[in-house]
Amino acid sequence: MMKSLTPPLYKMLGFVLLGLAGLGFLLPVLPGTPFLLAAAWCFARSSEKWHQRLLKSELFGPIINNWEENHCISRSTKFVALSSMLVVGGASIAFGVTSTWLRAIAVVMIVVGSTVVLMTKTCDSKECECDGGPT
Repeated sequence: MMKSLTPPLYKMLGFVLLGLAGLGFLLPVLPGTPFLLAAAWCFARSSEKWHQRLLKSELFGPIINNWEENHCISRSTKFVALSSMLVVGGASIAFGVTSTWLRAIAVVMIVVGSTVVLMTKTCDSKECECDGGPT
């Protein structure tokens, strides 16, 4: 019985993670790529249709393919992720947030996001499906 519930739960979680990835691509303090990769993982276990849809996406496909085939993200994805988190996130903290608590939370999110990006393997040029996708 539990086995039949698993794919629907993975599919639902995939949509939640895809939504978080979308927020991460819009919000400078939240990285989108880890959520996108987690969503692809969930869809691979629950919905071939949605998994293929992500893989065929011009925007997201290269990032997901690099991860699924080589467990790496491209140098350009890392650069965009780090620079957007640091520049836009830093500007938001400096100029847009007045609460000390919110500033602290934003700084922690930037540090955690940057750490995840920096610790993730960078694709070699020969294994990289070079992307210009979002972060």
